[in-house]
Amino acid sequence: MATKHPHGDADPSTSPPPPPSRRPRGFASASTPAAPPPPGRRRGEREREREKERTKLRERQRRAITSRMLAGLRQHGNFPLPARADMNDVLAALARAAGWTVHPDGTTFLSSPPPPLPSPAQFQGAFQATSLETPVFTNSLNSYAIGTPLDSQASALQTDDSLSPSSLDSVVVAEQSIKNESYGNSSSANSLNCMGSDQLLRASAVCAGDFTKTPYIPVYASLSMGIINCYCQLVDPEAVRAELRHLKSLNVDGVVVDCWWGIVEAWTPQKYEWSGYRDLFGIIKEFKLKVQVVLSFHGSGECGSGGVLIALPRWVLEIAQENQDIFFTDREGRRNTECLSWGIDKERVLRGRTGIEVYFDFMRSFHMEFRSLSEEGLISAIEVGLGASGELRYPSCPEKMGWRYPGIGEFQCYDRYMQKNLRQSALARGHLFWARGPDNAGYYNSRSHETGFFCDGGDYDSYYGRFFLNWYSGILIDHVDQVLSLATLAFDGAAIVVKIPSIYWWYRTASHAAELTAGFYNPTNRDGYSPVFRMLKKHSIILKVVCYGPEFTVQENDEAFADPEGLTWQVMNAAWDHGLSVSVESALPCLDVDMYSRILDTAKPRNDPDRHHLSFFAYRQRTPFLLQRDVCFSELETFVKCMHGEATQNFVD
Repeated sequence: MATKHPHGDADPSTSPPPPPSRRPRGFASASTPAAPPPPGRRRGEREREREKERTKLRERQRRAITSRMLAGLRQHGNFPLPARADMNDVLAALARAAGWTVHPDGTTFLSSPPPPLPSPAQFQGAFQATSLETPVFTNSLNSYAIGTPLDSQASALQTDDSLSPSSLDSVVVAEQSIKNESYGNSSSANSLNCMGSDQLLRASAVCAGDFTKTPYIPVYASLSMGIINCYCQLVDPEAVRAELRHLKSLNVDGVVVDCWWGIVEAWTPQKYEWSGYRDLFGIIKEFKLKVQVVLSFHGSGECGSGGVLIALPRWVLEIAQENQDIFFTDREGRRNTECLSWGIDKERVLRGRTGIEVYFDFMRSFHMEFRSLSEEGLISAIEVGLGASGELRYPSCPEKMGWRYPGIGEFQCYDRYMQKNLRQSALARGHLFWARGPDNAGYYNSRSHETGFFCDGGDYDSYYGRFFLNWYSGILIDHVDQVLSLATLAFDGAAIVVKIPSIYWWYRTASHAAELTAGFYNPTNRDGYSPVFRMLKKHSIILKVVCYGPEFTVQENDEAFADPEGLTWQVMNAAWDHGLSVSVESALPCLDVDMYSRILDTAKPRNDPDRHHLSFFAYRQRTPFLLQRDVCFSELETFVKCMHGEATQNFVD
């Protein structure tokens, strides 16, 4: 059909063809909705995406199997494999052990008769004798990284087409129960001609639990929060001595002491009261224990053993009566008074000082007060609180706001200082209408799939979503850089520790919603911890990772898609890749033998070719340490010796 010329009387045959229409780019493209693809094409695209994810999963499974094979051959088969060996190295080593000659170019030929193979009965007996159902060996393989047994790959690996792409990125290996089957140890087949089955069994057991001559890892135990009252007075010196005496009997290296900003600078700006901590450090010095000091710039919502409820300094709360925007604020305008907003890091709203200057003055006062103790070696490290609960994170999951596990939490960026920063960033990007928080991110107790922002294919991965999350996590990284720059200046070379939270729920989804609201931009298609660790490495920081017990492991029907072991594996390996020293703090009291075993496996990974290990371990208990001696005294004593490299793991159930 002929098209009418825009000038009416012109001859269509002599007029030039109209220019081809161009598809608008950038924001203009959003105003013109594209025609939806036909249903057949959508189904084809979804199938191709699923096939890509299945291919990625198969590749990760192959790498996981390769790493276990290499670890087993090095540990049990005495194969001199290089640290970064591949399957060609493995095949060459196996061929040479069997009497073959392997040239560098891959040429392989038989140079000597192969050794006689054992009969099937011998194979069966040997493999049953070294079954992975041996309790000690099972515990040794059940580490935090990947818990599938060495020789059960063929039966334990599955590719479930019903898995979403998000879960495929986290679920590397589907682990099946091995209680009803016995799988042989690869070292048995390699050494059948030189060792008997009983000898193999004993060797495996000793290797699994023997921590003698391993690296020395110091162990610290935290003291009760209520030992210092709100007037900075030591409440019960004799009770402290009794608790320290008990810790000394366990050969614990030192204690962790919280120094609260709300106690020391409670009444008047820049007037610091350290008397109670001075008395406490004097008693600790009597027992020749080390001290790790935690500078807590947040408030505590719980009462300690001494009935102390610790808030921010009174003069800060007086300022907040006129300016509540100094606190983190959620989308509905509710203020979180646990810690100061990072939006005032450079705003002089605290009686003429910025938030960063207030932190620096407190750190400098501590250093001037206890410099002699640092020079004597009593104070071994100083942990700097950087957010809620002393951890580097936004207060995205506050229980006093009604949050309950496993809620995704809410973004905390609605005070006027954070909104001002967001507006400046959006203006610099050229999209002023992006100067807002997401309006479809749900509430504190929402689930990922219930929101338009965090669901699979949600707005978190849109142009606006990526801009907002980069800005939100960038504020966290800027806060780290500014505080630690002044901390290294104030403490003049002392060891500084920063604690990273363990936000493991919704880890097996695409968006990692709980991590996003806490400030870690760590979806499945992005490594959100490396930018933070690069900043920590810049300041030579010791990283502290929160560790959870066996009750927090992945369950089959886990509605929260939690994976604490997977998160710990990612965080620790990323930190080691950036050259950071890593330590661990137990989030719960260690009242279970299995938890001690898991911590030991985390502290001293047996199959790590780079021989990484923790710099120290901190035991954080809820109740006074002395009250737990009748619960796990012998297990704790053995655990400390294993951490020190002085004992064989032999816990008594």
